[in-house]
Amino acid sequence: MAKKRLESVMLHIGEKLLKPLYRVYEKWLWLQIKNGPFPRHVGIIPDGNRRWARERGLEVLNGHYFGYLKMKEVLKWIWELKIPYVTLFAMSTENCLYRSPEERSNLFNIIKQGLEELGKLPGIYKNKVKVLVVGNLDIVPDEIKNLATEIMKATSSHDKYTLTIALCYGGREEIIEAVKRIASDAVLGVINPSDVTEELFSKYLATGGIPDLDLIVRTSGEERISNFLLWHSAYSELYFCDAYWPEFRKIDFWRAIRSYQRRERRFGR
Repeated sequence: MAKKRLESVMLHIGEKLLKPLYRVYEKWLWLQIKNGPFPRHVGIIPDGNRRWARERGLEVLNGHYFGYLKMKEVLKWIWELKIPYVTLFAMSTENCLYRSPEERSNLFNIIKQGLEELGKLPGIYKNKVKVLVVGNLDIVPDEIKNLATEIMKATSSHDKYTLTIALCYGGREEIIEAVKRIASDAVLGVINPSDVTEELFSKYLATGGIPDLDLIVRTSGEERISNFLLWHSAYSELYFCDAYWPEFRKIDFWRAIRSYQRRERRFGR
């Protein structure tokens, strides 16, 4: 434990010494990306909260709270670039079902705090941010489900930005539920199976109102999308960052943007 604390102190000292260099590098990065193009829709998979906490000798549950603070910071960076759509992978279906009761309770408390803060945030209304909460909300506490319903209703007419929170969400489950709804409407004669197109199918998705993902950013060095927005990620650019989520910096985000700008997006053509 003493060794971990020493490493944490040394890391903090190192970060302070490097701050002037970071500022110079940040300005240099900005010159490279400032003229765009910027993605229309960014997806964030914020991974590594627990590992970040362990390596600093902190309680594992503290990692999620620091991850939440980082999320608020990153949203500001995204909106500074006027990116209209962002989807956050807050909790997967597996997180909601299989994490320990203590960890689930901690995560739900953070989600509750986040939704309460969003509901009171003047910028959400001033900047016309629509908030969507998607996923299996039947397995979240009622107070969170109620908060999600309230903020979605309060922001339903907003049309400048869209913040989608994937909570107890799984991409396969979303597609299966869409298939069930289509099958039900076909049996009732509402639609003809031969009329089902990609455009029609997307309207049956819980996330059907948002465009395809242009860029997915995942932290902690893991290189997979973990059942995140499978329908919308068919042609996404993927950016994997080694930093754990709580230590993700603006220069890391801007590197992801730079990587996106340098790729030739042909969509199979």
